[in-house]
Parts: sequence; structure tokens; C-alpha cells
Amino acid sequence: MPALSLAEWLRSLPDDALADLLRARRDLATPPPANSDVLATRAATPGSVARACENLDNATLAVFETLLVLGADETPVDSARLGELLAVVPPHALDRLRSLALAWGPDDAVSVHAAARDVFGPFPAGLGASSAELAELGPRELEERLAAVGEDERALLTTLSSGPPIGRTRDAAADVPLDSATTPVQKLLARGLLVRRDSQTVELPRQVGLALRDGVAFDEAALTEPELPVATHEQSEVDFAAAGEALEFLRHTETLLRAWSDQPPPVLKSGGLGIRELRRLARDLDLDERRATLLVELVVGAGLVANDEEASPEWVPTTLTDSWLSMPSSGRWLVLAQAWLDLPRMPGLAGSRDARDKTVTPLSEDLRRPLAPVMRRRVLDTLAELSAGTGVTAVDDLVALLAWRAPRKGGRTRDAVVRDTMAEATALGVVALGALTTAGGALLAGDQHGAAAAMADALPKPVDHVLVQADLTVVAPGPLEPDLARQIEAVADVESAGHATMYRVSEASVRRALDSGRTADELHELFRTRSRTPVPQSLSYLIDDVARRHGRLRGGVAAAFLRCDDEVLLSEVLSTQAATELELRRIAPTVVVSPYPLAEVLEALRAAGFAPAAEGPDGRVVDLRPSGRRIPARSRQTRRTEPTRTGPIPEEQLTAVVAHVRAGDKAARSRKGSVVRLPAGGGADTSATMSLLSRAAHEQREVWIGIVDSHGIATQRVLTPVRVGAGMLETATGERYPLHRITSAALVED
Repeated sequence: MPALSLAEWLRSLPDDALADLLRARRDLATPPPANSDVLATRAATPGSVARACENLDNATLAVFETLLVLGADETPVDSARLGELLAVVPPHALDRLRSLALAWGPDDAVSVHAAARDVFGPFPAGLGASSAELAELGPRELEERLAAVGEDERALLTTLSSGPPIGRTRDAAADVPLDSATTPVQKLLARGLLVRRDSQTVELPRQVGLALRDGVAFDEAALTEPELPVATHEQSEVDFAAAGEALEFLRHTETLLRAWSDQPPPVLKSGGLGIRELRRLARDLDLDERRATLLVELVVGAGLVANDEEASPEWVPTTLTDSWLSMPSSGRWLVLAQAWLDLPRMPGLAGSRDARDKTVTPLSEDLRRPLAPVMRRRVLDTLAELSAGTGVTAVDDLVALLAWRAPRKGGRTRDAVVRDTMAEATALGVVALGALTTAGGALLAGDQHGAAAAMADALPKPVDHVLVQADLTVVAPGPLEPDLARQIEAVADVESAGHATMYRVSEASVRRALDSGRTADELHELFRTRSRTPVPQSLSYLIDDVARRHGRLRGGVAAAFLRCDDEVLLSEVLSTQAATELELRRIAPTVVVSPYPLAEVLEALRAAGFAPAAEGPDGRVVDLRPSGRRIPARSRQTRRTEPTRTGPIPEEQLTAVVAHVRAGDKAARSRKGSVVRLPAGGGADTSATMSLLSRAAHEQREVWIGIVDSHGIATQRVLTPVRVGAGMLETATGERYPLHRITSAALVED
């Protein structure tokens, strides 16, 4: 019985199985193959086989390689022979290979692609070619030869048996009798346990390799999925731990946005953020550089910061920053977490060396990896398989498991992606204690509302009070209500942050609050009503003392003016060096003016030791401090989008492709009568073709046609015309074909 070809096997598949194949190997579906022969040819290319192998686990790959060892790429083999070379035959592995069209045929005649040798290399399973000399020996004779080797020879054989089975050596230059051999290579060649390939290359025969592996190509350990050690926690404990990390990350993000609003860092000429700027940010936020890199990548990825694309470009917060800052903590977290999940970049690669041995910088194109979201989700999906509250005890165990499940996926960065994903997810509060959080699970499932609600439940409830202490520190025992937080930050500086935040009130911070338009009475009222501890006299005295000196000098925009009821104080100002630099001029006993902007006048006077305040047209104190730079946020239409080649093929498209293949198969099998071909060249007479198609429509007969589609690809179809006219051929199934694309036609004979 002749071997079954892949095309014949594909034609025998039911439509749903063919659709599953195209769904799993989406490269086979684009463009739609004309028929099963084209589909088989496409599926047998080395590139397509290699892509399909990326989704196979170690056990299935072992079965694939073992089939190659058995020669299934040349002659169909009985699947029962797999048991000869495998310690354990993995269940369903062969079915998995068939579902991907990597293997085909019945159990007693399984075939694989010849292109698989290009994918796995010349030595599948790490075994060399069979030796004709050793093939004539029995197992006992081979064991006797192996037992006679010395320790140095045994060490060499063991090394080669683990693969690859070849080695380069000068000792292979000539044949040396065993009694004259001095090196391990010479002795093994003389015993026939090594084979010379050329003057500098030796190969370990397959029989020897298998003997040293106890007769199997793959042992049981390689064929068994490694266990994943886990620890069980209460889900609430996991969520609480994640909430703490999330709050810390949000605090750092807010600090970064405020800092870059005042002093945006420059964009490197090659793009990205400079290492010096990154280190300064890490130092200011008290973070390591990896965490700082993640932070800057996410604020840009979320659209909160962008390149202003000016002559001297800088990384500047966008208008989205203000809306983000006004969100509740759970909403802020959702923006950053979603941006991370979909980020087509790998922040963990920052700091490594590129092909030119240059340091890879954050925000540079070198970090762009379109498949990063897929790889990130793969790690989280593995955690989602565990029961609620169950987490991995060591990331290295998770690395080993995912490496076993897809050893050919991810390339050199495969293991690093797993470690980076766990570290980044933990920093964001998507993962805690090695387990997926409730909010992280909802985010992974695409439930943004549920994710935000879960994080809101896990975060500590905002508090409406503070604790003022005698040393002028203010302790917030938890996250403050947004309005209270803004008021406290206006009059105090953050000294330390965490679950409880400590602020410090100083003369400078009180002056800052007064500069923003707050009065001393308002500050007294703030601490009196919001402090759960008595307000110390030292704080009250400090506020009154600063307020007494604050605002005695009043500035306005004339270009700028200063007014003061105390003529002596105004004279003191005029006697300073600052007055000369500002070109202050008295225009009345209590008023002086300057040609410089008011902000510059006030800054210079403060530097000279005075405490002036700015006033508006109504005489009230106004805040002239800059609110920070902003640039317009990029619209979704102008943001760079990533290719969607990793997404699933729509079901309608799959159905159409399957129908396309089946139609092509039917056309190829149909018996055609006399074929009417269109003459070459434009303007040819098509009357014969029109007559044949009209006859088929009138008699309701099937007709075979050859057509060229809009991509210039020639295909064949068998159809039943119902109408021919107006430049179109309409079929009984509602399809329409332009007549000018039909190259030939023939009636289908019964």
C-alpha cells in the first residue's frame, strides 16, 4: 500500500478539524490556499514547521524527534516503535502532532515532514547516524566493547552521548591500531565506538549513544512535566499585600510626574532616556534602576508622558496627567496595570548591551518587542491555573515549568521574560506572594471594571485625619482623602512614605502655603479640625510668625510693582543689591515699580531675605508658582499600533478559508470536458466562454473555471452558474466572479 501523502490526508479531514488546524497554524491561512495540495506544500516549509513547534511541549517535541530518528520523514513508521526509544510514550502527543499537520497517517504508518530535519538539525534527539559495523553486533557484544574502555574514554563517550554527537579533534587524522593508540579518540576509533567523518571530525554512532542512555532517546524525566511547588495563602492576604505594593507604585508615579512637570528630562538623540537621568530619578525616588525603568516605561506607555518633539525634545507630561492625578487610587492603578499588560516593550532589557555593545536605554526602540504582551500573559495564565490564593514558592520553578511547556518559544529571552514579568507584576500589585491577585485575575480576563473594584476593596480606606506631633511632624495613618492630601501637601513636605506617611512642617512649607493664597486662619483651622492630637503651640507660633512677615510687601503687574504700608521696610528693600538689579524705582512713599516680570521680582527679593507675596487685581494673595509643563496627549488614532498577527483568526474568515480549500479540491478532482481558454492579450474575443457559461446557466450544469484573483493568484473552481451578464458570473450559492478574471472554462462531465 503506497504511503499516504499529506495532501491526501488533509482532504480526508472533516471541516472542523481543518478549521482547527488553520486556527492553530494561522500562517497557513494567509493568503487562502487554493486547495489541499497548496496547503500541504505550505505546511511542509521549514519556517512554518518551526513556528508550529514553538507551541509544543518537551514531551511532544521528543515524540517528533523520535519519529525522525526512526526515519518517518522517509518511510512511514508504526507508532508502536516509539516505545522502543522512549522511556514512556506521552499520551496524546501523536494526536497533537496530527492536529498541527506535523505528522499524519494511521498509527501503523505515521509520516512527518522532511523539513523537520532542517528545524531540529542533522542530529534529532542528539543521536548520530547508525554504524553499519555496530549494526552487525548484538547487544552483548556492544556492551563488552563499552566495558573494555578506560575512564578517559568513558568520559568522552558520555559527553558526546548527551549531544551533539560530533566532536573536532586532530586525533582523527589517521587510522591507528588499538595497540598503538595513545589518545582516547584513537582508542575509540580503533574499537569502532567512534566513526571518523573527516580528518578533524568524529561522530558517536547511534547504537553507542542509545546504549549510554540505557537504550532510550529520551528518559522519563525529560518526558514528564516538572512539578510546580506552591504555597497556599488566604486570597485576602494576597490582595492586601498587593495593595501595599500598588500604593507605593502610585506614589512613585505621582512624584515622577510632578518632578518632570517642573523639569522635564531631555530625549536622547537616539531616542530614549539617558542613563544619568535614570540614575537621578532612581536616587530621588529611592528606587533601584530596574524599578525606575519600569516606572518611566509605564508613564510613557500609558500616555501620561510623551516626547514633545521640539527642537530640543524633552519627556513632558501630557494633559492626561491632570485627569490621572484626580482619579481615585483604584482608577490610577487600572491605567498603569492595563498599560503594562499591553505594553509591547520589555523594560527588563534596559541596561543590557546591544549588538553594537552599547547600553540599552529606557524608552529606546531597542526595548520594543511586539510579542511581549503575549509572553507576559502566558506567565499570568499559568498563575491563573492555580487555585485562589495559591502562589509559586520560587520563580525559578515557574521558569522551569514554562521552559518545559514551550522550550522553543521565546528564544534567548524566554527565561528572562518570566522573571521580569513576575517582578513587574509584583511591583504593580498584579501578583503578590507568588499568586495572582483578585484584581490581577480580573485584569487578565479583560474585566476592567472588576479589576478596579477589586483593587478598591483591597486598598486601605482613605482616612480623614492626621496626627500632629510636637516636633512639627504630621503623620497620616493611612492614605488620605484626596482633598485632605492636597491641603496637607500644600503646607508640609513628605519626609517618609509607606502605609503611614510622615510630613514635616517648616517655615518654607508654611510660606509656600501662604503664597498659594491660603491664610494663617485657614491653616490653623486645617490642623485644628483634622488633627486627632492636640495642635502643639510650636506649630501655631510658626504659622503666626511666618504669616506676620508674609505679604507685608505686595507685588502687582505694572510691569511689576511693590507696595508696602511700612515706608522703612520699603526703603530697606531699595538699599539692597537686588533693588539695583531689578531696577526698582519709588513712585510713591509706599510704592515702587520694576520693568521685570513680577515672578522674577518676588524670587529675587525672597533670595535677599524678604518675604513678599503676589496680589491680584482685587488685592488678594495669588499663587504665581508654575503648575508644570503639559503637552497635548496623543490621540488613539495617532499612537503607534502593533501588528495583530498574534490574535485569533475570526471564525467567519476560517469558514471562508475552509470553503475555499474544499472548492479548490473539488475543482481539481472534477472531470472536465473540452476546455475553452481565453486567448492571450487584451481585447480577446470571449464569445466562446460566454456561450459555454450561458449554456451551463440555462441547463443548471456544473462548470469548471480557472480564475485569477485580485492578488494575481490563479485558482480553480467548480460552480453552478445562474446568471451571466453585466460583466459578472453569479452562482447558485450567491458568489459573484468578474468575467474579466476568468481565464478558462469547461463543463464538468458526469
